[in-house]
Amino acid sequence: MNNNKNCFISGATGGLGQCLAKEFAKKKYNLFLTSTSESSLKKLKKELISTHKNIDIFYEAGNFTSLTDLKRITNNAIKKFKILHILINNAGTFPVQDLKDTSLQDFQECFDVNVRAPFYFSKIFSEGMKDVKWGRIVNIASSSAYEGYKKTSIYCASKHALLGFTRSILHELKEYNIRSYSISPGSIQTKMGKKVPNQNYDTFIDPKEISKFISMIVSFDKQMISEEVKINRFNL
Repeated sequence: MNNNKNCFISGATGGLGQCLAKEFAKKKYNLFLTSTSESSLKKLKKELISTHKNIDIFYEAGNFTSLTDLKRITNNAIKKFKILHILINNAGTFPVQDLKDTSLQDFQECFDVNVRAPFYFSKIFSEGMKDVKWGRIVNIASSSAYEGYKKTSIYCASKHALLGFTRSILHELKEYNIRSYSISPGSIQTKMGKKVPNQNYDTFIDPKEISKFISMIVSFDKQMISEEVKINRFNL
């Protein structure tokens, strides 16, 4: 085991997640990656190891609607890396449907993935961050954390909740030198982004640029913090 800082990334095999994993590997962080697909995680690890041999990479697949899976993932991450210095809550689900067609199960599943999982990972991993007096919690919200759009009522509600959660833990954890960030991008050029109706995909944000931005802001260690960032498209 090397002495690099350790980074946990959820939703690691999605469009933005893969870019985040590659960016943080480039910066020599050890990685613990998670998503729903074990085969995709295995493939991503193989790709990263081929170009970054000086870091440790582990992964664990799971379903974030399952509390059992959340506990298993966190336990294994702590077993591999006693301290997770950086937590990136990137996993998300994006239901697109009219309110009348939305069930309580749809609501619950969206909040389990978009809110409960970030809450749980933050709660567990921040304890180790407190021990070393250093930590970063990055919650990937959305422009929907500030707006409301047709057919996305549960999604918008979940991202509003994630924003409020991030604002709260920023103040609660700062005495331990743990910084919390809410990153709220507009539509991104990913598989999820293709579900956004009636918009020009070519104008969507490149996930590589978002990843570079996140790796930059978490590196600042003095008095400056970009605590709440809205990332918009230049051309709408």
